[in-house]
Amino acid sequence: MSFVFNILVVLHFLGLASLIGGFLVQIKTSPRVVNNAMFHGALTQLVTGILLVGLSYPLHKSDPEEYGLPDNAKIAVKLLFLLVIIGLILANRKKPSITTGVWAAIGGLAILNVIIAVFWS
Repeated sequence: MSFVFNILVVLHFLGLASLIGGFLVQIKTSPRVVNNAMFHGALTQLVTGILLVGLSYPLHKSDPEEYGLPDNAKIAVKLLFLLVIIGLILANRKKPSITTGVWAAIGGLAILNVIIAVFWS
């Protein structure tokens, strides 16, 4: 089961790279849009994140020293930010362009999620 967990971590990172990459490639472009990289990256983050939290409990039960329990408050905050990102993406996905504010909110919240993941211990 730890192999599956590690594969999910890799997929979670790829979803993150896709979401933030879709944001970063538009720094100097106009008009800005919600691209497929942002859409699929956010959904990948959601699915793999839920699966990672779900797998954490049986892994902890099998080997508590190797696998710690997730911090549910941290997960809740990260999930809230991701749901806002997904809401912004879904609301603006079909539009021919998005405002700089919407684009910055998507990217800013995604980067904030990384900061929370790294520094919240």
